Amino acid sequence: MQRRSRGIHQGLLLLFFQIMQVGITNIPPVTLACIGLNIWLFLNPLKPSNWLCLSVESCYKGKDWQRLLLSPFHHADDWHLYFNMVSMLWKGLTLERRLGSIWFAYIIAVFSMLTGVVYLALEYTVAELLDQPAFKLYCAIGFSGVLFALKVLNNSYNPGGHTNVMGMYIPNKYACWVELVMIHLLSPNASFAGHLAGIIVGLMYTLGPLKRIMEACAGIFSFNTHYPRQQYYFNNTGYGGYQEDVFDRQPYQDVPRNYDIYTAGLTEEEQLERALRNSLRDRGIAVEEPTRLASCHKFPVPFSIKHVSPSNNLLLQPSL
Repeated sequence: MQRRSRGIHQGLLLLFFQIMQVGITNIPPVTLACIGLNIWLFLNPLKPSNWLCLSVESCYKGKDWQRLLLSPFHHADDWHLYFNMVSMLWKGLTLERRLGSIWFAYIIAVFSMLTGVVYLALEYTVAELLDQPAFKLYCAIGFSGVLFALKVLNNSYNPGGHTNVMGMYIPNKYACWVELVMIHLLSPNASFAGHLAGIIVGLMYTLGPLKRIMEACAGIFSFNTHYPRQQYYFNNTGYGGYQEDVFDRQPYQDVPRNYDIYTAGLTEEEQLERALRNSLRDRGIAVEEPTRLASCHKFPVPFSIKHVSPSNNLLLQPSL
């Protein structure tokens, strides 16, 4: 395990500020644990990034399959961590309360592994079809593939809703695809295949057999026998209610909450847009005020990195 070089990590400080604004006691336990794990591994990475990122070359040929487990929970820099964890925070507040902590933790574990598998399959397929071995060298790192899968899942619970994408209100069922294209246009160095893999995994759960397979596996391991049929769910005041068996989830009843005290009346997109604008100013990049920037949790930062690692010639792509 290596310690990250000392210095002021502005993204990390801003992430802590966001967490404190929401309130640690208001964050569901699995969401909080996931964010905490990512922060810990950012400060104490197990290996250098080029030994953690996911690629066909390193996994299939190098037999380094542990990268499937490690790459989603490591990040290229503090802003990469910030954008992904703020997105995880808001998705967790919604999904963990709806699904229950046990099932949400199960989903995170499965999505983390499966997104990596689908990513490798996509890169390998493109490399073979186009006869371009370079695709096998593209190396992705970060949690955003899982976040795209969670985005698909979250949108499936609100099929008639709309998502604000750069000022355009897109129906939820198309929002992930629009965001995928916009990210690629705004930041070509971000991992397109990593994000696409997340969408595919999300669709496998919502429209395909993945959910039924997970339920069957959970039944084999007796998830529903070691826990009472009335499963407690987490709300903003603690454990304040219950739902039926984890495989018989009832329609979600949202409890009205006033988040204005945490957000100053801004929407999630506006908060993250403001944070991105401030970060660009700190780096000396001119930003016109009237221009609507992409919301941070949906679009990667313009200064995404992509470099050739001298040790193994892998092209590192932050999976923002």
